[in-house]
Amino acid sequence: MKELKCPNCGNVFTVDENDYAALLSQVKNKEFDDELARRIHELEQTHKARLQAEKQAEEARQQAEAARQQNERMRIAQENQNVLQAKDNLLRDKESEIEKLKLQIQNFEVAKKAAVQEAVMDKDQRIQQLENDKKLAASEALLKEQNIKADYETRLQMAKEQVAYYKDMKVRLSTKMVGETLEQHCSTLFEQNLRQMMPNAYFEKDNEVVEGTKGDFVFRDKSDDDVEYVSIMFEMKNENDATATKHKNEDFFAKLDSDRKKKNCEYAVLVSMLEPDSELYNGGIVDVSHRFEKMYVIRPQFFIPIITLLCQANKKSIEAKRELMLVRKQQVDVTNFEEKLMSFKDGFTRNVRLANDRFHNAIEEIDKTIQHLTKVRENLVKSGDNLDAADKKLQDVTVKRLTYGNPTMKAKFDEARKNHSDNNEPQEDE
Repeated sequence: MKELKCPNCGNVFTVDENDYAALLSQVKNKEFDDELARRIHELEQTHKARLQAEKQAEEARQQAEAARQQNERMRIAQENQNVLQAKDNLLRDKESEIEKLKLQIQNFEVAKKAAVQEAVMDKDQRIQQLENDKKLAASEALLKEQNIKADYETRLQMAKEQVAYYKDMKVRLSTKMVGETLEQHCSTLFEQNLRQMMPNAYFEKDNEVVEGTKGDFVFRDKSDDDVEYVSIMFEMKNENDATATKHKNEDFFAKLDSDRKKKNCEYAVLVSMLEPDSELYNGGIVDVSHRFEKMYVIRPQFFIPIITLLCQANKKSIEAKRELMLVRKQQVDVTNFEEKLMSFKDGFTRNVRLANDRFHNAIEEIDKTIQHLTKVRENLVKSGDNLDAADKKLQDVTVKRLTYGNPTMKAKFDEARKNHSDNNEPQEDE
């Protein structure tokens, strides 16, 4: 008996001599060779499959890397596109700001702008006619050059008008003052802007002389139930009213305060064109209540704003005044109530001062704009000089000069003239 051990499971079993001989013979026969070949083939296929899997894995890795690189390129391209878009947005914002400035200029200088545009259009038409007569291949480029020149001339004119407007606005601040008195100007402003908005308002000349003096205008407004909530004594002083001795605004403070009290007005406002070079009075609404109670000095362009500011602030006190009137009729002590009212008005005075600071900031921004537009004007003048030189060169352009030294072009023009002449000959009747 022979003992054999299974190579797979490890079990040991016994076989007799005959079985053992048969097993040995089986190992050496063809089936064993076929099995060995099959196993070798399986190993080769397994090896090939592993190599193929490794190859596919490498290809997948390369594709993933290529996709990652493509995504990175797309991300960079998107970032570049975002940067370009941001630049375009900034450019559009600048263009929008320029368009707003152009619109302001057009609103204040319509007649002058129209004349300039008409002259530019006439010049463009003359240039276009010249281009049509020459019929040259360079006509499109020349026309483009002329359009650029017209555009720069228009921008130059706009810049000049803008600078002139802001300079004039800072000193005079109203072109309507020409040929009018200050009183007429303010009266017209009120009728045009506030009369319909304030149906209960009273705004008239102060014709009542009290103790030898009177103001210029008195403004009062009241609620629908006849409760007066605001009153203003106006004094108008034009710089042309001054004699050889120049007056200052403060020369009229005491009289204005006296007139305010005589006419029982709550506020006093001096509308003044005096001291035209004063940065203080040119800056906005000037509160001088530290010297005279509830008194303000303004330029004419702030006439409407000061009325609306005082009205809006005092409308909040209508109910308080209504209650005050009732309390006084009933002879009740109103000391505490009046203190609250004064506290409210002190708060309003503070708001007016804050508004005045904002007016100063606005004037500073106007000065910066003037400086910027002056630089733009200088650049446009230089561009205009270059375009004038180009225009002179354009005037010297002729067919003869263009074809000089170029026999090919000369021959083509001669042929074109001949064809044109032949085509224009009268046809004989058949």
